[in-house]
Amino acid sequence: MGEPRTLTKRHKRFLPGRSAAVAAALCLTSATVALLPAASSAATGPDGETVAEGGHTAQISRTEYGIPHILARDFDGLGYGYGYAFAQDNVCELADQVVTLRGERSQFFGPGGESGEGANLASDTYYTGQRRAGTVQRLLDRKAPLGPTAELRRMVEGYAAGYNRYLRDTGVGKLPDPRCKGKPWVRPITPLDLWSVVYDVNRVTAEVPLAPDIGDAKPPAVGAGGTAASGAPGGEGMAVSKTPDGNDAAAIKTPAVKGTAASGTSRATALGAQGLATTGVGSNGWALGRDATRTGNAMVLANPHLPWAVGRFRFYQVQLTIPGALDVSGAGLYGTPLVEIGHNQSLAWTHTASDAQHASFYALKLVPGDPTSYVVDGKAERMKRRTVPVTVRDENGKLSTVDRTLYTSRFGPVLSSAWTTKTAFTVRDANADNLRSMNAWLAMGKARDLAQLRTAQDTYQGIPWTYTLAADTSGGTYFTDSSAVPHLTDAQLGRCTLPAGEETPAALDGSTSACAWGSDPDALVPGIYGPSHQPKLSRTDYVANSNNGPQYANPEAPLTGLPGVYDIDPRLDQRAQLGLRMIAQRADGTDGLGAPGFTQATLRASMLGNRVLSAETGRDDVVGMCRAHPRLTTTDGTEVDVQHACTTLARWDTRADTTGRGAALWITFFNRLLDNGPSDTWRRVPYDPARPLTTPRGINGDDVRVQHALADAVQDFAARGLPVDTELGAVQKWAGIPLPGCDVGCFDVVDASPRSGTGTPPVGAFGSSFLMAVELTPDGPRAHTLLTYGESSNPASPHYTDQTRRFSRKQWVTERFTQAEIAGDPALTVTTLHSSPGPAWSGPIRVR
Repeated sequence: MGEPRTLTKRHKRFLPGRSAAVAAALCLTSATVALLPAASSAATGPDGETVAEGGHTAQISRTEYGIPHILARDFDGLGYGYGYAFAQDNVCELADQVVTLRGERSQFFGPGGESGEGANLASDTYYTGQRRAGTVQRLLDRKAPLGPTAELRRMVEGYAAGYNRYLRDTGVGKLPDPRCKGKPWVRPITPLDLWSVVYDVNRVTAEVPLAPDIGDAKPPAVGAGGTAASGAPGGEGMAVSKTPDGNDAAAIKTPAVKGTAASGTSRATALGAQGLATTGVGSNGWALGRDATRTGNAMVLANPHLPWAVGRFRFYQVQLTIPGALDVSGAGLYGTPLVEIGHNQSLAWTHTASDAQHASFYALKLVPGDPTSYVVDGKAERMKRRTVPVTVRDENGKLSTVDRTLYTSRFGPVLSSAWTTKTAFTVRDANADNLRSMNAWLAMGKARDLAQLRTAQDTYQGIPWTYTLAADTSGGTYFTDSSAVPHLTDAQLGRCTLPAGEETPAALDGSTSACAWGSDPDALVPGIYGPSHQPKLSRTDYVANSNNGPQYANPEAPLTGLPGVYDIDPRLDQRAQLGLRMIAQRADGTDGLGAPGFTQATLRASMLGNRVLSAETGRDDVVGMCRAHPRLTTTDGTEVDVQHACTTLARWDTRADTTGRGAALWITFFNRLLDNGPSDTWRRVPYDPARPLTTPRGINGDDVRVQHALADAVQDFAARGLPVDTELGAVQKWAGIPLPGCDVGCFDVVDASPRSGTGTPPVGAFGSSFLMAVELTPDGPRAHTLLTYGESSNPASPHYTDQTRRFSRKQWVTERFTQAEIAGDPALTVTTLHSSPGPAWSGPIRVR
């Protein structure tokens, strides 16, 4: 893979050397800030920082692919510029999020929804209840570190003002995105709306996916023997909770809704033993230290995997700069005011979804004859009720108000699912009082080294549900799970966990206070583990994670002795095994990428090499089987000729490249195989606890399920009119653009259909989202990035697919970090904003 051919590359010879560029950047920064319109006045804030009073000032410099670089004097202006830039690209997404968080979907779209009958009504019940309870406002009223810092409050106020400025300048009736142009639900937002976005993001792996289940909760009629019609529309069994684009929000089961497909798995398998599974999010992350790179400079690879068509899960790439106070580049989730994965001058970090528990289910023992009272330590307690009025639009457009009721307990909100006259289930979220996350990320963006990053996390304890992997210019690396994890001892888990039933999850015993969460002396809030119990590892070679437990962040120094809620299972899935294998092979130079040790080029090549571990360790076994058995029987008893499929797999290079012939067939085969039972039952080499990095592996071709799976795959292709050697890029696309990657042991995870990225709303996809490969050199960071779906969610925008095309071709974008690099972009446009009346000015800028 060569260097991408971009304007940056062609014009690089016209820029000064790297060291000279750093010095020039300092001059350019001063000159640029001097050109910004003056704020009306200034004062010193409570934390000693400069505050703009009565005015917002910002400069938005957009480089290639529409990437915004926001420059301001203060946090008010920084938020103002960020909010305006984000609205230019994604006004519809944030407007839609706000409708949800205000509990107004039924008012504008009716009580149904894309997730099924009554979905909007259930969601509105939950969010209206949260808003009327003043939950987010109560958290905002706290002083830092529990509440937001003064800088963050002003930044969020500025963000709301910038977003609203864009609406005012453009006019709702003239918005460029046809999805929300002229719509009545596109309105100005408030800082509280943005803090509600942050609060939702913090709880997205626990309580939020269960919002419809909470909103639909209704006690059974007294005397009903089993599960009553507890408010779940349809009241029919269980179904997977879906995000608006049809992706699973997480592996969480909620009451079946008309119009959604029932899952073939039980609730027990879809939920963790005491915490909610988080398979709706994932990531790869590496921090490479001075002993792992050929230059001796540390490097960080970021590769989060998230849904592509769900606003709250999408990343937006940005650089945020206040000279002398903050200069951070990377990406943040839609509607959040900061960079959450990125780097500054001397530090870089990424996150992967933590495998720890971040919530607990509790089973309540109900008082006989009163299904809204439960027993704790032998005493009855009544559930708290909150009546929630929801405005609903009927099919004729007429508005009415429906009163709904929410039920809560000392162990959290009550769920609709499996609420009988004897038992009710609740969920307690470790992030239920967490509005601290942005404090942590702002402090991390300011941090100059790993020690300061660690202090930031320990001080605010706000990282909600991710691991952190980081490196600095000293060449050191750091791994931790500083997320909010319930304080449950192994002894509690042993005696308190009630087994799962056919339609109920494993849960903690809510009839005794002995099963309640404990606390740590160094925890900022009750109920979670403090920094002293969190997994932490510092190395000079590397730390890595692919959503596995923390034990093998580096196999040379296993993390052991952790509380069980942090996931102490040493077993690794294929992606985690592949990631560690890739690092080891790069260390000894056996991966085909040249001399041992990482360089920037080999780091990028490793990321987009599209290796598939399931194929590397099992393809030859399958080829041997089908050569011996050229005709196989499908699951339904049909005999199928598999000779062409066998030849296709034999010729395939085992890479999930867009042009790979055999990749699509392998993905279909392997998914069929996974449906046929636990992998240990058809593996050639089963899992061995003594060899967790290399087992299980291989495929037992004598197993009839393996033979059925290949025959079924061939039958599937024939039914769709596809040759078995169809290129992967022909069946996996985003807006018509071929996509690499897979979800069956690939490092580069992508799961898409031929129609992904098309339609209204767009058909969803999942996988690699924001990619960052950064090297921390003595002269400053050198980074390459890719935002796989581009900066804009507007299908009419040129930035909807511009970076998707690069991702398809394995071409990275060279980051522009310094002011000199930004100014050197021939396509640069600059928008200068200030809060006085009149439209913003935008135009090209030239540096002489």
